[in-house]
Amino acid sequence: MEILIYGTVNSVSLALMALGFTLVYGISGLPNFAHGALYVITGFIVWTLMRTLGLPYLWAIPLALIAIGLIGAAIYYFILIRIRGMATSEIIASYAIGLAILEGLRWGGFKGLTYTLPVFIEGSWEVGGVLVDYQRILVVVIGAVVMALLWLFTHFNRIGLALRGMAQDERAAMMLGIDSDRMAVVAMSLGSMLAGLAAIALLPLGNIVVEAGYNVLIMAIAVCIVGGLGSWVGAVLAAFVIGFAQILTVVYIESHFQIVVALLAIIVTLILKPSGLFGRQKELEERV
Repeated sequence: MEILIYGTVNSVSLALMALGFTLVYGISGLPNFAHGALYVITGFIVWTLMRTLGLPYLWAIPLALIAIGLIGAAIYYFILIRIRGMATSEIIASYAIGLAILEGLRWGGFKGLTYTLPVFIEGSWEVGGVLVDYQRILVVVIGAVVMALLWLFTHFNRIGLALRGMAQDERAAMMLGIDSDRMAVVAMSLGSMLAGLAAIALLPLGNIVVEAGYNVLIMAIAVCIVGGLGSWVGAVLAAFVIGFAQILTVVYIESHFQIVVALLAIIVTLILKPSGLFGRQKELEERV
């Protein structure tokens, strides 16, 4: 029962970490390697609004999400738009942006274990004989709600339908009058807000540290590669595969091998099925 419960919590956590990354890549084809930095900076924004300006927690959260959405849009509009379509340059530029943000926070003094966010609800609940704190239960609820709202948004909202059109066939969407760059800005902003929402849900379970940005980026990449780059369904399924594999590793081996599981998942997927579980990339049919 512990494996089932904590495996589910861990899997939903990974899905929350990866949804923003796969959303941006699926729509604009942009691998946003600043994803982890946007995750961490959201936590620092919430902490700063609460500690410096004295805003209530429930006010700081939406303000932080709006701020991180604007930051994501600015990153694309002022930097990434100029190199869009050049895959290597996109990776280098987005990673450099993320690195600058994370190391800038470290240089600015945001380090150590003193920066934390409060949990939404104190206490725990016994589920099947296992005590689970309310924050972890909320993570599962938030994850389910986000996935449901994202599906509704992309199926019944005009902007969401335009984003789906871009993800399915960018040239056809442009022929129908959809502005590619505008949709890419929307995708980058929405993906950044999803990263921020993941931070708000998950950071109360630990501390706000710079290293979390690197860990989240690795986990998001692992989930997206295993599920198939650009596939939202694949990302969710891969999150459950990796999430339960990590919990089994914690139970039967050691907890510090969790990151190794994610890296092994990337390597095994690239060897056996380079396109991932639901990816649309062309697999290599022969080796030269």
